[in-house]
This record gives sequence, structure tokens and C-alpha cells, in this order.
Amino acid sequence: MPGRRADSRRAAESTPVRETSSPTGDTAVWRADDPDLARARDGDDAAFTRLVEPLRRELHAHCYCMLGSTHDADDALQEALLRAWRGLARFEGRSSLRSWLYTVATRTCLDIVATRGKRALPVDLGPSSDRAVVGDAPAAEVAWLGPYPDAGLTDHLPGPDARYEQREAVELAFVAALQHLPGNQRAALLLFEVLGFSAAEIATTMDTTIASVNSALQRARRIVAEKIPSRTQQQTLREIDDARLREIVAGYSAALESGDADALVALLTEDVTWSMPPLAGWYHGLEAVTDFAVQVPLAGCGNWRNLPTSANGQPAVASYLWNEDAGAHLGWSINVLTLRGERIADITSFIGPGDFRPFGLPASLP
Repeated sequence: MPGRRADSRRAAESTPVRETSSPTGDTAVWRADDPDLARARDGDDAAFTRLVEPLRRELHAHCYCMLGSTHDADDALQEALLRAWRGLARFEGRSSLRSWLYTVATRTCLDIVATRGKRALPVDLGPSSDRAVVGDAPAAEVAWLGPYPDAGLTDHLPGPDARYEQREAVELAFVAALQHLPGNQRAALLLFEVLGFSAAEIATTMDTTIASVNSALQRARRIVAEKIPSRTQQQTLREIDDARLREIVAGYSAALESGDADALVALLTEDVTWSMPPLAGWYHGLEAVTDFAVQVPLAGCGNWRNLPTSANGQPAVASYLWNEDAGAHLGWSINVLTLRGERIADITSFIGPGDFRPFGLPASLP
């Protein structure tokens, strides 16, 4: 679970000069007499944009963690900034502008959670399949967890520790575990463990009591701890040489493109899992995963091309499948790889071209 951070930020917020001193290391400063703040209160939308722009990326990541969907995070952030713009006159400077914006964004996400519910992965819905399921139809009635495009997520951060912590907060296992929590517990855990807010601040954000916040945190920690690995992906990736990591990703891509089952199996752990939302079926163990791989992506789908990318702070591969009518390889899936040591322990293939644009990937390849 991402660690508790940003104790220094809370001390700074009690003074008239409010430095974000954010858990992610952002050092932007706002003063009560900031000219842009005064202009924004007078209706200058350009001034408001300048105020919020340094925080936009981390606010978007927070919305994703709350909602489990990049597209929902887009909607939530847009709505939150609109609410903040309309309510800026109520910002009195008792806390940092950053904290106030997180309050607005969290409340916006809680409203969305109340209407859309939680998002799932195939492993949440039922047991794994022992043999390949050919022709599996998408489960359209399920709200699926989606991948997060993390390119540029940590560019503004000043040091490796801050970048490490920000990537850790969007890891797939952690975000998936959050989806098992009610909205209030989800918000409390993110604000406390990831963003370093105090229980009192969270109580204000969520319009509840400190006792309720502490109770929510206790329940949330227990549930999340049961569902995430003991080691985060950032801990694992720190121990793998960058060149070796590129070899693993390239090896996965090459095996898929050449249809080489032996090369693929050599990259996998014995207890590997492979799931493909929005397909409900999933596979666990080397025998079942190999049977699926041989019958479906390696032999039953056609010609693949792949591009390396990054998602949820983890190595990923964007897969393109040949389409005869289009005369091109069309975007098919974003494959997020979870590693244990130097082997792949989990492949989550998010199927659908709709995820390619947020990743800045081309819709097709020759």
C-alpha cells in the first residue's frame, strides 16, 4: 500500500503563505494576495487556468484512482474544475489552494461513485478457466476497470522518491483493490495514505467526523491489504536493470508477433494469470495460460504488431491486429505487465481501441 506522506504540507497550511509542498513534491506557491487568485475571483478564466494547471495532472490521477477509468477521470476533473471556478469566491485561504481543489475533486468523484458504482476486473467476477474459451463475448453489463496512461505523470516532480510514490499510487493492483471499497473508504484511504491529509482534513473534505474517518480507514486498510501483493511493482522494477526490463517487454512482443509459444512461456511465472476485459473469462497457471495463448492470440487471431508503452506505472505493450478490410494493423489492446522478479506474473489485456488515444498511441500501424 502506498505509504503515508506529506507531513510537512500540513504544517505549512496553517500559515498565510501556503506552499503546496505536495506529497508528490510539487513546490508551487500561492499567496492570499496572489494576483492570479484575485483576477480569477474577478472572473478571469485565464488566471484560474494558470492557478490550477500545475495541479491538473495529479488531480486527474486522483480521480482515476477514485473511479478506475481514465474516461471517468476526464469527466470528473472537468466537472471538479468547473465547480471550483464557480465556487472560487468561497476559497478563503484557510488551507492551500491545492487542498481545496482536492476537496472539490474528491466530492465530485464521490457523486460519480454514487451513480456509477465500482469497476471490476475479470478475476473479481468468477473462477478462472482451465482451457481456452474461443469466441468469448464481451460482458457489456460490467463496468470494467481501465488502464491509466502514465506518460508525463511524474515529469513535474523534483526527485526520484516523489516520482516513485506517484507511480506506486496508480499501480493496477492498488487501483483494482480500491474498487472493492465503498466511496467514503476509497476517498479516506487515498487522501490519508497517498496524499498525506490528516484525519481532521479528511473529515472536512467529506463532511463527516474524525471518528468516522478513522473507522473508514481501518476497514479500508484491511480490505486493500488482503488484495494487493506484499511488494509493489515499483519495488520490483527498481531491482531490474532498465536494459533487462526492455528485453522482457521486447521478448513478450516478439513472441506474440512470431507466434512462438515457447518464447512466451519462458517469460512467465508458474502461477501467471491472463485476463482480457471486457471478456469475463480469465486464466490462472502456466498450463491454462499456455493453452489460451496457443489457441487464441498466437494462432487464432492473425498477424500482430506491438509498441512498447507504460500504464499504471508498469511496463505495457500496445497490440495492433491486422485488419484486411482496413489494410492495416488496428489498435486492439493495451497489455499491462505485472512482474515478479524478472518474469511476468500477470497480463491484463484491456481490449478495445478506445484506450489508445489517451495513451497518445496511433490508431493503426502499417
